Amino acid sequence: MEIGFCGTGRMGAAMVQRLMDQGHRLTVWNRSADKTRPLLERGARAAKIPAEAAAGSEIVITMLTDAGAVDAVYDGPQGLLSGDVRGKLFIDMSTVTPETTTRLAQRVRAKGAALVECPVGGTVGPARDGKLLGLAGGAPADFARAKPILEQLCRRVDHLGPNGAGAAMKLAINLPLIVYWEALGEALSLVRDLGVAPAKLIEIMNESSGGTNALKNRAPKLVAALEGGTPDVGFDVDGMRKDLRTMAELARTLGVALPVAATALQSYDAAAQEGWGGRDGSSLVAWRAQKAKQR
Repeated sequence: MEIGFCGTGRMGAAMVQRLMDQGHRLTVWNRSADKTRPLLERGARAAKIPAEAAAGSEIVITMLTDAGAVDAVYDGPQGLLSGDVRGKLFIDMSTVTPETTTRLAQRVRAKGAALVECPVGGTVGPARDGKLLGLAGGAPADFARAKPILEQLCRRVDHLGPNGAGAAMKLAINLPLIVYWEALGEALSLVRDLGVAPAKLIEIMNESSGGTNALKNRAPKLVAALEGGTPDVGFDVDGMRKDLRTMAELARTLGVALPVAATALQSYDAAAQEGWGGRDGSSLVAWRAQKAKQR
């Protein structure tokens, strides 16, 4: 299948590689063109503008940073919707508010095309292996059309309702994960003076009720961070800060309070100000441990 893909950061690039491995032909675009180079070397075609990625494609997938990027890539003068896109299917996998998604769906429909949102749970490794968790929203017929592609990217895909439903669920699943790294860092600060090796502390945590799937998956890299290393990045601190702010925006719309998330954001912001923004989000545990040792 001919697929256009806009947004080839860490996650987007991994998805493109997965789709090419499944035999699809990909045309890719990214605001920073250098990020597409490894994909072009593997056989993807380059689009100079977003509209070019859509022109010859049956399906167009976007994986973008935030609402501003979504608006620019879809609605700019050379954006995805600037040409004739009648009959095309767009799949937006960005993490944004439900309102952003529903507004985008309206603009896509006005151009005679369809939009399915499917933000995902998982990081770069699962994206490469087709083991993401897909959280889809859109009309049932449109979801049925998108499902075969989504199933090649995801170990599980759930259709949760109309456009906006997937966005809400993605923010919901990210909240406890993001808060967890702050909580784990605080927990380890309580044993800062025991002289126990980081590997042993994490091993015990993994065997306790304080262990999570996220900790089990990241344990070796988290130990490396606690020992002063900088492990590879799946979902960075800056990305988690963006998601926490997006959660707060949705909470204000709903009239609900997120006091734990608000407190966690203060820690992530402080870590970013100290140069940790580009590190994996789980490294917040090491940042918190470092702060504890300084006292």
